[in-house]
Parts: sequence; structure tokens; C-alpha cells
Amino acid sequence: LKSTRAKNSALMAATLLTRVIALLACAAGASAAALARPAPARAGSSAFGAARGASAVTMADASILPVDPLRVVIKSSPEAVAYDMSERLYAAAMSAIADRGHFVLAIPGGSILKMLNNTKPAWASRATVVYVNHKCVDMADEEQSTHAKAQKIFMSNWVNVTTIVLGGSGDAKAEATAYEAQIRALPETTLPRDAMGKPVFDMMLIGVGDDGHVGSLYPGREEVGMTEGWVLPVEMKSPGSITLSLPLMASAKSVIIAACGVSEKYPEGKSDAMKRAIEGVETPSTFPAVGLRRCATWILDNAAASKLSPVYLQDQ
Repeated sequence: LKSTRAKNSALMAATLLTRVIALLACAAGASAAALARPAPARAGSSAFGAARGASAVTMADASILPVDPLRVVIKSSPEAVAYDMSERLYAAAMSAIADRGHFVLAIPGGSILKMLNNTKPAWASRATVVYVNHKCVDMADEEQSTHAKAQKIFMSNWVNVTTIVLGGSGDAKAEATAYEAQIRALPETTLPRDAMGKPVFDMMLIGVGDDGHVGSLYPGREEVGMTEGWVLPVEMKSPGSITLSLPLMASAKSVIIAACGVSEKYPEGKSDAMKRAIEGVETPSTFPAVGLRRCATWILDNAAASKLSPVYLQDQ
């Protein structure tokens, strides 16, 4: 047993040392690029114009150390991932309600919605749900609206839950402004703030795209580095969308990233994305999910974890 533990410790140390050396080299290159990059121009005098001009080089360009192996949980199947996530969700809700009588949860679209299928929490009437990101479409649009999909998959069973929704227009800037105003209107007894006045969600559920996007924060986009504003407009596609900022996601009391399942298109699931997100030599600019390395718990099935280094597979 002592021999096994020694080998595991040595393997972990060697793996992390290799990553650190690579990351330091990457950071040096990023720093040089940041010094050479001209300061972004402010786009107008509005709050969002100022936010666009406040792109944070330190947030977007700084290389980040690999995820602590203790933060990576590997399960045998997608069903086991969903169960583990639901157990953590229940525990977070019970803790928040016991502490101040209310629970605030942020959810994305995509596969996370399916993991919440058939849930019927008794605590729903004492909860508020905010969307991590959402397309600027009519809320009843079953093809494009995350809210409509959530209602169909599980939220109709969350009796008397409070859900903060968009206005339903196609104006991303106006929708982001209005959505942030709704969040700011929540009292601190419902949604606590930290010392800097930033909201602290009880739980933030996050999915990761194959390109590393989280919410609607995509690689190479200026929104990734924005530190001003809680909710950002993203006009990358049509229709546009809104997204919580990366600092807001990271400030949650509990951040859960879940990845599982395979398909004909992706027979190995999200293994490549999880490899890059968890231990790749990346920055938030190149792969936004790495901006959550220090705070998230990563729950993966065997397929999603299949390309991780051995240090992440020990004692699972």
C-alpha cells in the first residue's frame, strides 16, 4: 500500500511538473503577446461599450495550472454522472435553504438539461433559477429557447420555482442589460454578494463545448476577458445571445462541470475537450473552460475521461 501511494505521488508530481514547465513557456509567450497588443478601443459611452473596452489580459491570456486531480470525479456511465450531479445539487440546495432560506442556481442549455430530466425537487418553491446563457429568442420557441426546452424536460416539475427569463427580443445588448438588472434586483438574502459586490450563486452548472466554450464565451472572443458587467451580449451568431461573465461563473459557491455520453459523431465523447480543459497548455482565450480550472468540480464518465493523464485516473 505504501509503495502504491509513493508511486501515485511520484506520478502526480512528475505530471504536474511537466505541465508547469510547459505552462510557464506558454505564459511567457502570452505575456509578450499581451505587451505587443494595442489596448482595445472603447466602443461608445454605454456601460456595455465600457465593458467591451475593459477586456482583461490577465483573465484571457494567463496560462492556468492543470486541474487538481482531487477535483476530477470519474463515473462509469452518463447515468452515474447525472446521479452524482443531482446529489450535489440536492446537497447545495439543502445547505443554502438551511443557511438563509433560499437557493440560487444557474443552468446552461445542452446536455445538462437532459441530466436534470425527471427531477422533482421538494425545495423548488424556495429556489431561483438563472440561465448561464440564452439565445435572444422568444421564450416559447421550442427549437432555440433553452427556457422552453427546460420547461419541457424538467422545469414543469419544479413546482413554484422562480425563473429569471429574457424579454424575448432579438436585441442582445438590450436583453443583456435587462437580464443583469433582474439579477441585481434580487436581494442579498436571496442572492448574496461577495466583498466586491459580485453575486455569489449557490451552484453554477456548466457544460463545455468541443471548442472549450462555456456559456456563450467562445475562444478568441473579447467577451472571455471581460471583467466588468455581470451579463454580456454576444453577437457572434444570429440570433445573438446573452451570457454570464467568466468572473461571475467562477465566483459561485459551487461550480460543477459535467461531461458524458457518446454519439455517432463523437464516439469518444468529449474526451479531447476534457483533456484540453483539464490539463492542456491553454489559456481562457484559446479554450475558455480553463478559466474555471481553479474552482470547478469536474464530473466525467469513462468516455470523457479516457484521454486524461494517469494521475487523474488513480483511485477512481
